[in-house]
Amino acid sequence: MRGGWVESGPLDDESRIDRAAAGRVVLRLGRMLRPQRSAILRAVFLLIFQTAALLASPLVVRYAVDAGLVGKSGRAINIAAVMYLVLAVTSALLGRSVIWAVSRIGEDFLRSLRARVFRHLINLDLGFFEREKTGRLVARMTSDIDALQELVSQGLVMFVQNALIFVGTLVVMSLLSWQLTLCTIIVVPPVIFASLWFRKRSNTAYLEVRDRVGTNLSTLQEGLEGVRVVQAFGREGGFIERFEETNEAQYDANIATVNIATRYFPFVEFIGVVGLAVVVGAGSYFADRNILEVGTVLAFVLYLNNLFEPIQQLSQLYNTVQSAAAALNKLFGLLDTPNSVPEKPGAIDLPLAGALTVSGVTFAYGGGPPDTDGVSHPLGPIVLADVNITVAAGERVALVGPTGAGKSTLAKLMARFYDPIEGDVSFGGVSLRDATRRSLRERIAVVPQEGFLFAGTVRDNIRVGSPEASDADVDAAVDALGLREHFESFPEGLDTEVRERGSRLSAGEKQLVSLARAALADPTVLVLDEATSNLDPGTELEVERALEALTQGRTVIVVAHRLSTAQRCDRVAVVADGHILEIGTHDDLVSRGDAYAALFAAWTRTE
Repeated sequence: MRGGWVESGPLDDESRIDRAAAGRVVLRLGRMLRPQRSAILRAVFLLIFQTAALLASPLVVRYAVDAGLVGKSGRAINIAAVMYLVLAVTSALLGRSVIWAVSRIGEDFLRSLRARVFRHLINLDLGFFEREKTGRLVARMTSDIDALQELVSQGLVMFVQNALIFVGTLVVMSLLSWQLTLCTIIVVPPVIFASLWFRKRSNTAYLEVRDRVGTNLSTLQEGLEGVRVVQAFGREGGFIERFEETNEAQYDANIATVNIATRYFPFVEFIGVVGLAVVVGAGSYFADRNILEVGTVLAFVLYLNNLFEPIQQLSQLYNTVQSAAAALNKLFGLLDTPNSVPEKPGAIDLPLAGALTVSGVTFAYGGGPPDTDGVSHPLGPIVLADVNITVAAGERVALVGPTGAGKSTLAKLMARFYDPIEGDVSFGGVSLRDATRRSLRERIAVVPQEGFLFAGTVRDNIRVGSPEASDADVDAAVDALGLREHFESFPEGLDTEVRERGSRLSAGEKQLVSLARAALADPTVLVLDEATSNLDPGTELEVERALEALTQGRTVIVVAHRLSTAQRCDRVAVVADGHILEIGTHDDLVSRGDAYAALFAAWTRTE
């Protein structure tokens, strides 16, 4: 009997899936694999032929014994030897082909699944990303894909082949001798029950190992990251003792898994020996009475391994298949998440210019589609209620007010990052709900509070605003904002690598790149969401100048944290408690002595 513990990993609650959900996953997977039907059929036929070759080998041995040894025919022995060699080579070649075919199908599927999931994610609305944790989404693309990868790379072929070998062995044994088959089946139930016990206990044990490993790694990481504090206060001994405790706990958990293995595998080996004894004893009895031939008894001895080992392997592979099915179910749930800000059928392009109008808008966060875990989200408190404002073409309007008043939310509605639950936002007389996404992003651009940069060069990050732009176009956008000299001071100028998340640049320099990106996009409407609130003193003046150049001739909505910005706008809208309390020029609002005047007076005292 061959044996070994295949570490398929534990199942936690998220890795389990009920029978109904599994059925839905299988049906949907079948639909997704339709383009690969011919490749799947080829792999199935290869697997069947390989299994047939494996099952035929004991029959060749039977022929060699009965016709060659008992019948004393040297020619039969030679024929059997050649046949056995041919079957062995054929089985090896078919096995290689099966692994290649199944892996190719699986990898093609995973490649298209990864691309499909990412394409779906990148097009979802902002509300989805505010409901979902980034870590959970990353887990969908990493741990869940890894679970599928494990099944594709090794588990699937083993699972199907062991099932075929078990069924095929029972069929062949029944055809050879039903009497000896009944004697053999007597020892099968203990192996099945032992395998079910092993599957349950090993899953629990592995879950404990994973928890202990996580605790041990956390202790290690904390000690290494805080080594300066540990040494400064002479706490080396305490942390060593703490690590020894978690390390000992991990050791105990691993020993528990070894204990399970030492119970299961020797028991299966013992049952195999018992089965062998039963087959040999019963076979000798039947052979003495000429009920069976000696070769048949020997074939049964060889088939006995094919009967027990698949049960053992299938038990160990159960967790792998279950985890893969659960992972696929979660990925399908993610793909089924609808976009709450979709492009409607028959959408039209926005006009090149026009007024941006907010009419009777009411908005509350939440109430979107369920998360990938199926949790629905009821509407939260009303953030904006019956808001009305019109920004004329070329006008600059500042949105001011206390923190949490709804300023940024109103700006995001104007850019259609969300849709209102009541009312409408339109540009040039066309509702943003009716606009094509392409024209919406071409007409209305947003410069956020923090300039996000991607790995690559400064030029690459500016070109995000218009991927088709040439180097000359990028240079022109930089020149238009007066940033040429600043960017040329970088080590490689515009071709300087900014590194991940722009870690090579300061906050102000990141914002300069964001402004150049917006200038290259050349939008009609520019939404500035507190774009000057997190600047370092070294670049603050330069950002202000670039902003002034960028906003010339455009419709601008500014979420203003500093009221000096509001002073430079054509009008100021005061947002508080989800309403626009007042709107007018800076001087008019100050002279009224109401909400804005109080805000401005408070801000002046702190400057």
